[in-house]
Amino acid sequence: MPEYAMLVYPSANRVYAASSPALLRAELAVFGARLAAELSAIDEVELGGVGYVRFTSSAPLGESDLALLSNVSSLYALFELGDGVLRPVPVTPLAKADSDLLTIQKYAGKTNELFTKLLVNVTLLATADPAGLLSDKPKYLLDPLCGRGTTLNQAMMYGLHATGLDVDAKDFEAYEAFIKTWLRTKRVKHTAESGQLRRNKARLGRRLDIEYALDKEAYKAGDTRKLTYFNADTLATDEVLRANSCDVIVTDAPYGVQHGSHRETGLQRSPRDLLAAAVPVWTRVLKPGGALGISWNTTVLPREELVEVLRKAGLDVREGGPWEEFAHRVDQAILRDLVVAAKPAS
Repeated sequence: MPEYAMLVYPSANRVYAASSPALLRAELAVFGARLAAELSAIDEVELGGVGYVRFTSSAPLGESDLALLSNVSSLYALFELGDGVLRPVPVTPLAKADSDLLTIQKYAGKTNELFTKLLVNVTLLATADPAGLLSDKPKYLLDPLCGRGTTLNQAMMYGLHATGLDVDAKDFEAYEAFIKTWLRTKRVKHTAESGQLRRNKARLGRRLDIEYALDKEAYKAGDTRKLTYFNADTLATDEVLRANSCDVIVTDAPYGVQHGSHRETGLQRSPRDLLAAAVPVWTRVLKPGGALGISWNTTVLPREELVEVLRKAGLDVREGGPWEEFAHRVDQAILRDLVVAAKPAS
């Protein structure tokens, strides 16, 4: 059976770099369930003094399998192993834009862009759509706690429509300034409008609406993508979006600082309280067959409690095997994990 080795992307974040091989193993196992070839013996190995993640496939990787694996978050290069030689295997990632869309922004609390891509990947792979990441029809992604837009930018990289909500006005303003500047600098054809967000004559906040195409010919042909940011309470998600309108919901939940919602009891400091209130709201805008992926700090909310919140909202939680192998240390106070759940298709 063919053997392959993935060279891990050299993350600038030393803590995340130390966790990357283990995270890559778990992510690769999730990808494996969508491949024609069966993957096995996924492990870490050192070759020539360099660390790789090695795996075996039941058959040589075909074009469709390689197209999917090209998007593994920490993949830097792929090689086939044989007779003690590493043979490069060409990869074709889905990236639609320059990588600086993900790397330019630098600020305290920014979610690592490689981890964001991982979370988007495994959530997309949990949907009922057999095409998954490689679907010809662009999906709609929602991040209901989007901060300064790392998830929105990854959605743009994948050619998805994207909507974000966040209650923090400074984050909204920072993202608006960044994305407008990036689009102008890259000479991307687009329209951008901002203004008040109202429902039933009540002011909910502000909004930013962008329509763009990274290719000029696509823009002329009307093949555009939409990017929307609502500076609004996440508990208003089902007021500003239609029911069953999002293919995937992906968010990095607060790690135990004030974040998320002003409603009723003031600004929520507890991720437990915030997610208990928000998950049912988010689920209403998720399409049947769609999936919800959440990363969070397990030191302030045990996994079993979040799983129970998701189940009470009627979601099917992905459990066992690689789905429970994503926990990793961010710093002394944060042990991050992720959980993915799907909305029943019927």
